[in-house]
Amino acid sequence: MGLSVIILAAGQGTRMRSALPKVLQPLAGRPLLDHVLTVFRDVGASDIAVVYGHGGDAVKAACDGPDIRWVLQAEQLGTGHAALQGAPDVPDDNRLVCTFGDMPLLRASTLRSLIDQVGDDELGVLTGHLDDPFGMGRIVRDDSGNVIASVEEKDANDAQRAIQEINSGVIIGPGKRFKAWLNALTNDNAQNEYYLTDLIGMAVNDGVTVRGIMTDDAVEVMGINDKKQLAEAERALQARRVDELLAQGVGFADPARVDIRGELRCGTDVYIDVNAVFEGNVTLGDRVHIGPNNLVRDSHLGDDTVLHSNCHVEGAHTGDACEIGPYARLRPGAELANNVKVGNFVEIKKSTVADGSKVNHLTYIGDAKIGTDVNVGAGTITCNYDGANKHQTVIGDGVFVGSGVNLVAPVEVGAGATVGAGSTITKPVEADQLVLERSKQKSVPGWKRPTKKT
Repeated sequence: MGLSVIILAAGQGTRMRSALPKVLQPLAGRPLLDHVLTVFRDVGASDIAVVYGHGGDAVKAACDGPDIRWVLQAEQLGTGHAALQGAPDVPDDNRLVCTFGDMPLLRASTLRSLIDQVGDDELGVLTGHLDDPFGMGRIVRDDSGNVIASVEEKDANDAQRAIQEINSGVIIGPGKRFKAWLNALTNDNAQNEYYLTDLIGMAVNDGVTVRGIMTDDAVEVMGINDKKQLAEAERALQARRVDELLAQGVGFADPARVDIRGELRCGTDVYIDVNAVFEGNVTLGDRVHIGPNNLVRDSHLGDDTVLHSNCHVEGAHTGDACEIGPYARLRPGAELANNVKVGNFVEIKKSTVADGSKVNHLTYIGDAKIGTDVNVGAGTITCNYDGANKHQTVIGDGVFVGSGVNLVAPVEVGAGATVGAGSTITKPVEADQLVLERSKQKSVPGWKRPTKKT
C-alpha cells in the first residue's frame, strides 16, 4: 500500500510581517516547507501534493521537485477545503496523510511510528501535550481513552479548553474514505470554515477507530506563525543537531552558541568553539579545532587542522595539519595540501597550495598554483585579472617570495627562485635565481612638507 501526503502550504502568514510566504521563511538555512518535504521523502511517500496559494510562484521555484504535485487553493476557505484541493488525484488504495507546511520539526521516526501504530482501515492523529495550549485544537477522548473529537479553540467549551492534549494537524487514514470525508465537510462553525479536524468526528460516526498517537516531544508538532516562533524553532532545531553531535563525541565550548545550516559531519575528537556557523555540506576530519566566530560553508577540513578565530571558509578543501587564520578567507576553489599555513588577512581563491607552504600575512592569492615549501611574504598579490580575463600564476617548489611583491599573471616563478621584496614581476623567473625589480631610490634635497594655509 502506497503513502500519499497532502501538505497545506497556501497560507499567507500575515503574522510574519514579511513579503516572503510563510512556508519559505528560513529555518537552519532552508525554507520551512523544504524541511517538511524532506521528512515525507524519508518515510517513502510515493505521492506528494503541495497545496499552494499566496506567493505560489516563489514557493514552487524554491521547493519544486519531480515528485511534487502542485495544487492551487484559489480561495482560503479552511484547512479541510485546502486538503480537498489535493485529494482527487490521491489513489484510493493509498494511505493518505494531511499535514501543514509550517511544521518543520516533525521527525521521520515520529511519522513512521504514527504510520505503524494506525491500522490501514483506521484514522490516526498525531497529538502533543502543551502546558499552555491556547489557540490549538483540543483532543477529546472518551472514558476508555479513545479519540472521539478534535475541537478548535473558538468552538470549545470551558471543559474542553482545559484539555492540554492538542491536535497537531497531522492526520492519516485510508485514501478512499479520507476523500469521502473531505467531500462531506461543512462549514457550520464559529469561523465558517471547513475544518480538516472534523474528519475525526465523522470517522467516529462511521464506526472507524480513531487513534491518537502522542509525540514524546511537543516541539515536533510546533506550528510556526510569527518571527518569535520561528526563532524558537531555530533554537530547538539547533539544539537537536548539537545533541546528535555531542552523542558522537564532538566537543563544544557552548552548545547553545553554534548554528548548523546544512549537514555537518565530524571525525573523532573535534572541538568547536563559540559562534561557529556551518552552512551547506561541511566535513571536519579527526582532531579538527574550530576557533570562535568562524563561518564554514561547503568545505572539508582535513585531520588535525586548526581554524583560528574570525575566518570565512567557503568551497575550500584542506589536507591534514593545516593552520588557517585568524582573519583568513578561503574562497571557492581554494585547495590546501598537508601542513599548509594560511595566516591573518590572507585571501585565497581558485588556487592550489602544496605541502608545507606558508602564506602568512596580508596577501591575495588568486588563480595560482603554488608548489611545496614555498614562503609567500607579507603583502604579496597575484595580479590575476586584466579587466577582462583571469590569468594563472605558477610558483615552483621551494620559492621564497619577499614582502610587497606583485606577480602579474600570466607568470611563472621557477623552483628554488627568490623574489626580492617590493618587486613587480611581469616575466618568467628562472629556477634558483634571485630576481629584483625596483626603481632607483632618489632623494630630493631641500624638500619641505606642505603646510595648511592660515
